[in-house]
Amino acid sequence: MKIKSIGIGRSLRSKLHSSWMAVCLVVVIILPIIILVGLVLKSVPILDQYSLSDLLFSSEWRPMSGKFGFSGFIISSIWVTLVAMLIAMPICLLTAIHLTQYAKKWMLKTMYPIIDILAGLPSVVYGVWGVLFVVPLISDYIAPLFGKTTSGYTILAGAIVLAIMIIPFILNVLISLFNTIPTELSEASLSLGATRWQTIKHVVLRKAFIGIVSAFGLGISRAFGETIAVLMVVGNVIGIPKGIFQPGYPLPSLLANNYGEMLSIPMYDSALMFSALLLFIIVLFFNAISRMVIIRSTKHI
Repeated sequence: MKIKSIGIGRSLRSKLHSSWMAVCLVVVIILPIIILVGLVLKSVPILDQYSLSDLLFSSEWRPMSGKFGFSGFIISSIWVTLVAMLIAMPICLLTAIHLTQYAKKWMLKTMYPIIDILAGLPSVVYGVWGVLFVVPLISDYIAPLFGKTTSGYTILAGAIVLAIMIIPFILNVLISLFNTIPTELSEASLSLGATRWQTIKHVVLRKAFIGIVSAFGLGISRAFGETIAVLMVVGNVIGIPKGIFQPGYPLPSLLANNYGEMLSIPMYDSALMFSALLLFIIVLFFNAISRMVIIRSTKHI
């Protein structure tokens, strides 16, 4: 009887734990759906009054006159994020390769707390650093090299600050990824006469390719949502930027600067919620692209 009661108790505990895990899984699945539905409902008023093409392809933003064009904000967000990723990706990938394949173990152990410190710094600290260092660097040195005159508050300034912010996040993922690759694969390649770089290029990177794409996809999603630091250095000038030495106005900056103010203007609240919806959809789009790359790569491996 005692053994039977112990078995029943274990069965009940197992079912209870399984139920809690199922509930947590459902919450994780439903949460983005709830967010999406909420944003759509709040965006309905402006979508009823304006056509989607007018909202997406117009750059005229004059809420007092009922003009809500989002193309300048969308293009600014894409500019800042893509330039930041172009800066961050090679730095993260090459640093992760060096730390895991070439460097001594003590160097990797030393880098971990440094990466954690960089990842834990508040966004406003990066923003202040950008104002004090990056903005003057661009206005006094980088822009003149290309024959440009600018105040320094530009797409490039926002991209540099954003790249520095996302480097610890992506780098941490890549280091963990490379550490999970069995050393036997590299040893087998080296034993066949391949050089260290050939082994990394044809064995390590090939084995880690799916994880690398996932890490960069997560980095893009993280970059799109950064607000305060980018807001402080990007210029926040409404319009379509024609290059990296012009100011921009990303979607997160639009929300941070304006939500809670002037909401008495008709459609203003709905317009800001629509900008949040656009941000949500753009992030989903880039995540979907990264998933497609992963799926297609998996078929060829």
